[in-house]
Amino acid sequence: MAETRSIRITQSDLERLQRLIEARRGVVRRDASHIDALEEELERADVVDSTEIPPDVVTMRSRIRVKDLRSGEESVYTLVFPAEADADNGKLSVLAPIGTALLGYRKGDVIESPVPGGIRRIEVRDVLYQPEAAGEHGVSD
Repeated sequence: MAETRSIRITQSDLERLQRLIEARRGVVRRDASHIDALEEELERADVVDSTEIPPDVVTMRSRIRVKDLRSGEESVYTLVFPAEADADNGKLSVLAPIGTALLGYRKGDVIESPVPGGIRRIEVRDVLYQPEAAGEHGVSD
């Protein structure tokens, strides 16, 4: 699980993610624990207007470069809604444990996320693209 410190999220991402939670709760059983984890992240988030989010914060549809601190391997992901997820193209669902863990963290943050083999520690190396920084405020899903 990610560290228990404050994360930042935009008001528009919060609203879209709350709709996702409402739509999926009780419908897609395999997502239940992931939905609960996402809901916990949202409850502890510092919610800001999309015009006030720092450009190095991971928001929905951000493209980020991360480093696995155990293997040293670097990967590039785009954080997306479940319907857009495509592992072969680096599109990571916000409902995947690592996707949920990345939301709201910043460049330089180290995140711990449960994986089948234990705990995966990854560092956010860079936010390569963030919709809000690119002027795409309140992008609809």
